[in-house]
Order: sequence, then structure tokens, then C-alpha cells
Amino acid sequence: MNFFIKILYLISKLPLKILYIFSDIIFFLNYYVVGYRKQVITQNLKNSFPEKSEEEIAAIKKKFYLNFSDYLAETIKSFTMSETETKVRMQHINQELFHEAKEEGKNIILLAGHVFNWEWMNTLATIVPQTNCHPVYRKVNSTFWENQMKKVRSKFGNDALEANEVVLNIFRAKNNGDSIYLFVADQTPHFSHVSYGLEFLNQRTPAFIGYDKLATRMDLIFIYCEMKKVKRGFYQINYHRVMPDGEKFAKNEVVRKFHKLLENTLHKRPDNYLWSHRKWKYQDSIKDFDSEKI
Repeated sequence: MNFFIKILYLISKLPLKILYIFSDIIFFLNYYVVGYRKQVITQNLKNSFPEKSEEEIAAIKKKFYLNFSDYLAETIKSFTMSETETKVRMQHINQELFHEAKEEGKNIILLAGHVFNWEWMNTLATIVPQTNCHPVYRKVNSTFWENQMKKVRSKFGNDALEANEVVLNIFRAKNNGDSIYLFVADQTPHFSHVSYGLEFLNQRTPAFIGYDKLATRMDLIFIYCEMKKVKRGFYQINYHRVMPDGEKFAKNEVVRKFHKLLENTLHKRPDNYLWSHRKWKYQDSIKDFDSEKI
């Protein structure tokens, strides 16, 4: 395994323009030869966009494979990519929201989706006034990949936290505007933890609601991260503050609003989402389905 890690890090040091050659090869193999999760991707797209024609679905699917291949190459590159290069390739819009949170003395919960390339968000820690930045990660079956992703998400002054420990960490920390927690909030709960669901992209969707407990119990600031791929290797994140309808968030309100914002993003740029993920496999396990339109 140590040999494999060394090889991986040597590959990571190659310029992105070289890694994109590998990406093109991966795309060719995935799309034309292997057909990686082809049925899952096709069905997810058809269910999510029933108004689109077969030709439109096929075009989105092909672009997805291109973006997914780039994501794999960019994730390898993130192992060794410098702070300077990451800042050049990832532009952060509406940074004033972080200064407002600092002035208000409230910690921040960032809500992102599996929109490419969420792994490059971590240089945010170098440009915000907050001292503590905590990307949240989930345990995976491979200890090797979990360790690698924790290292990547802990770069540039970040302190990555495992999902099972983050809520307790937030409750214990001072709510003083000096901490940021980044959730990839469209995670699919394990079927044993599925309780709440809502209609998202025309489908009954199990929703991760851990951050909702924070919204209803603490006076935190919630910010949606709208990711946009400008061109190959360059991204923008436009930050939007999520506000409650009343004085504070009602139960599941922030979950609905996050999914609505994410849905709007995907309607604008549908090919840039992780469609190979089996997001809807636990539909039948939903106990509390929210029929209210998001």
C-alpha cells in the first residue's frame, strides 16, 4: 500500500494538463467501453428530468462522464496542489457573507451538494476571517481512501471532522462567529437512519437532516454553496445566505430550502452533478414524507 501511495502522489505532482490526458482516457473507457453505472445514471436523469427528450438526456449523460472523469483527475491533483494554484482555479463569490457572520458573532454552516468539484473548496479557509474551518467527511469502507480524503480536506488550515462527531462538536463550541462547518448536505442516509424525505427532482428522496437539528436549536448562519464549472479546471462558488421565514428556522425548513437551491442549480447545469450515486435507493424506507413542494 505504501508503494501505491507513493505512485499516487507522484502522479498528483504532474501538471493538470497532463492529468487531463488521463481524464480523457478514463472518459473513453467509462463512456464507450465499460459503461460505468450506465443504467443508474440514465435512470437518475430520466426520473429527474422527465420533461427532457431522449436526445437531451443522452447529451447530459455524455457531459456528465466528461465532468466525472475530470473530477477524478482533479481529486488526485488535490493531494499535492498548492494553495496558490487552488486559489487561481477556485473563485469565491460573495465573501462578504463571512465577514457579516463574524460581525454578528454567529458560526456558519455551509451547505454544498455533490456538484463538481466540491473537493477544491478547502482554500476558503485561507481567505475568510474565521479561524476554525471544519470540512465534514463520512467514513468509507476503504481506510486508505478515508485517510487520503481527510488529509486533503485538512489542508490549508482546515480541520476535517467525521460526520458522526461534528454535531456534538458544534454544540460544544462557542457560537461566536469564529467557526465554519462545511456539509456536503445531499448525502444519502443509510437505510437504518432514513426517517425524513421530500420531493427532490421529481422523486421521493431520503434526506440527511443532521444539520436541521442545529438550525432549530442554535442561532447559526446557514449558507448555500452554488458551484459552477466555468471551464475545465476552473470553478466558481457563489455563496447565498439561507434565511428562515420566521424569526428562526422551523423543523426541516432549512433542509427544504437547501434542496430547492440545489435543484435550481441542477436545472441550470445538470451535467455537473454526481449522477452515478444511488441517491434514491432507499425511497421505500422514508417514514416521514414531506409532501410540501420545495
